[in-house]
Formats: sequence, structure tokens, C-alpha cells
Amino acid sequence: MRDHDFWSVKAKFRLRATTEGGRKNGIKSGYRPNHVFEYRGSNTFSAYMGEIKFNESESIEPGQEKIVTVRFKPGQPIKEFFTIGRKWWVHEGPILVGEAEILEI
Repeated sequence: MRDHDFWSVKAKFRLRATTEGGRKNGIKSGYRPNHVFEYRGSNTFSAYMGEIKFNESESIEPGQEKIVTVRFKPGQPIKEFFTIGRKWWVHEGPILVGEAEILEI
């Protein structure tokens, strides 16, 4: 869906638990991590910037899963990945902190 200058998707987002190597603290709506849709070899990937907005709360804690809206700038070559059911990974630099799945475009 086009939202002014952004491409938006509704997604199921899971913040990895600390015991899984994820964050020690939760995140708030407006969080802007790197989004990775495919890996190219060992730890090589292209990351896209996207903002996570929580639909029913203001935050999420490690180990929790929530429905979110993710807004991506349209200038990124990312639209090819927008298919319902597509899964992707959420990173802080090289650290994998979460996973997401597109529910609605």
C-alpha cells in the first residue's frame, strides 16, 4: 500500500528473545532497524531501512510477537519482495534481532 512517500506492509513481527541472541530490552513504535529479505552467502546481505509502527500498543519486549505496520521509503529496490507470506529478518547491524512475515500489502 502506498502511504504518501512510503511503501507500507502489515506484518507479524517477532522480537527474538535475549536467550536467542536478540535484544536485552524491548523496542517502541517508531523503531528503525535494518530489514533483510535475502542473504547472499555467509553473513552477506542487503539491508533496507524501514520504520516499525505498532498497531495496538506502543512497545514489544524480547520474545513477544505482534502485528505491526512497516513503512519503507519507495526509493529502495524493495517492492519486488512484497508478496503476502514473504518472511524477512530484522537486524541491528550484523545482529539478528527479529523476524517478520507480510500479512497485507
